Order: sequence, then C-alpha cells, then structure tokens
Amino acid sequence: MSFSADIAKFSKKAAGNADKVVRGTVLSIGESLLIRTPVGNPTGGGPGGVPPWKSKPPPGYVGGHAKAGWQHSTGSPKISEVPGVDKDGSATLAKITASVAASLPGQDHYITNSVPYIRALEDGHSHQAKGPYAIVGRTVVEFGGIVEKAAAKVNK
Repeated sequence: MSFSADIAKFSKKAAGNADKVVRGTVLSIGESLLIRTPVGNPTGGGPGGVPPWKSKPPPGYVGGHAKAGWQHSTGSPKISEVPGVDKDGSATLAKITASVAASLPGQDHYITNSVPYIRALEDGHSHQAKGPYAIVGRTVVEFGGIVEKAAAKVNK
C-alpha cells in the first residue's frame, strides 16, 4: 500500500471515529440533562424526603413535563414546546437517541428545552434540582469528562 493510500485510510477512519465521539457525547449530554431534570411532586415525599410545595400547583399539573421537554435537533435549535410528560425520561431519551442516529456527520447538534419554567428549575426553584445551575450548568462543568468517556469508548 502506498503512503498516500495509508493516509487516506487513516483519514477516513479518523473522521468516522470523530463522528462516533460526537454522537456519544451528544447522547451522554442528553442523558445527563434528563437525569437532572426534576419531576414535580406538589405533595412532597419521594426520594430524599422532598418537602411539599410552598404554593399550589397550577390546575391540571402533572409532573414530568420538563423531562419530556428535552429535544435534539441538528442545523438549528428547536424552540417549540413539546407536549406531554415523561416521568422517568426513557421515552425522551429514546427520541433523542433516534434523532442523533439520524444525524449526518459534521452537523451541529442542539439539545433544547422550551418548557416555560425550565429556567426556574435551572436556577434552583426545585428542592430536587439541588441549587442554581442544577441541570445545564452541572452538565457543562462535566463536558470535558463526557467527551473523554465518549472518546475512550470509540478508541477501545
């Protein structure tokens, strides 16, 4: 095999690996956001002995809407609110996974949440979210480690 053929082979493999790292990183970020997004329980209780809400929930409130609000897109961010609830995040993660799998190499990835109160949750307006910068902020802090783990999986 010639030197230029070796370089071409390496370049093709490296590009494929880079895409796998990007996809793995995006999926891990989506999972992190879902895990950290609290599911409201106005009466309190549950894991960690969460206290009851100080005010009444809005009429028709059902916990899990913020989790269901996470969505993945490429090219540009989605800004529409997703209807429904997902208390454990599994259905939302499945949608994110399918969207990432359908993406093309080299595309920009976005994970957004347009639930009107998502900023309040990020800013600590939930006993479950553990203070300000509780969802996105903590995931951003862990970004380097998330990329390293994704790269390690690809390079095994």
